[in-house]
Amino acid sequence: MSPVWHSDEAPDPVRIGPLGWMLVCVRVLVLGTLVFGGLLVLLLVRLIEYPLCGLHRPVTPFITQFVCRNAFRVLGMGFSTTGALMQQRGAVVANHTSWLDIFALNARKRIYFVSKAEVAGWPGIGWLARATGTVFIDRNPKKAKEQTLLFEERLKAGHKLLFFPEGTSTDGLRVLTFKTTLFAAFFSDHLRDFMHVQPVSVVFFAPSGAPDRFYGWWGDMEFGPHLLKTLAATRQGRVELMYHPPLRVADFSNRKDLAAACEAQVRAGHEQLREEAAK
Repeated sequence: MSPVWHSDEAPDPVRIGPLGWMLVCVRVLVLGTLVFGGLLVLLLVRLIEYPLCGLHRPVTPFITQFVCRNAFRVLGMGFSTTGALMQQRGAVVANHTSWLDIFALNARKRIYFVSKAEVAGWPGIGWLARATGTVFIDRNPKKAKEQTLLFEERLKAGHKLLFFPEGTSTDGLRVLTFKTTLFAAFFSDHLRDFMHVQPVSVVFFAPSGAPDRFYGWWGDMEFGPHLLKTLAATRQGRVELMYHPPLRVADFSNRKDLAAACEAQVRAGHEQLREEAAK
């Protein structure tokens, strides 16, 4: 079975008019300056921060947060959140719609993504991921213990690790069944007693007149056309995040129960936000 989700309907065609191409040029220039300028500042600060603080990052996450929040301003997209941020040490889990999730989830909370190892080698995205402290994992079961130790090290340093338990992105109109694999690491003897997991529902609302799945990025869709479509939108939609109460790992008997509880909260929040928007 393919780990990638596919829709029964083909992706909507990408059509960009003259005004759209003008917006692409302007937004690419401004967004590129924001992202890569922020990356340069982050790397320079990290040269001082790392020798003094090691794994602890008291400054650079604020740079990432500033860049991601302002990326939505450049795009002209609305951004809002509800719910309180988790104060305890632990992880964050969310549903996955597209690459825009990275900006949305970083814009409100200082987090570190957990990503598959091959992303580290992707041009552009891989560089950004490494610089911002992304945790890269290998799907090889033989490395499970090594990766659990890595999680422990990062979590004990106070990092909030974020991963997408669906294992793939979708059209944004649904929440898939959560995979339980990564939840297993939280039940280690060194993590279980202090770990909490905060579920987050992420919902993108399309621009007026556009298909509901406008911001979805799934299956074999290429990154380039989806990026251009987003940049070219003359009217943008919005994204809303709902932060749910953190769940204490020690309150659950196994990873399947914890994953199911997280999925239920994310799904309920996703449905609630969409229903409220439809009224």
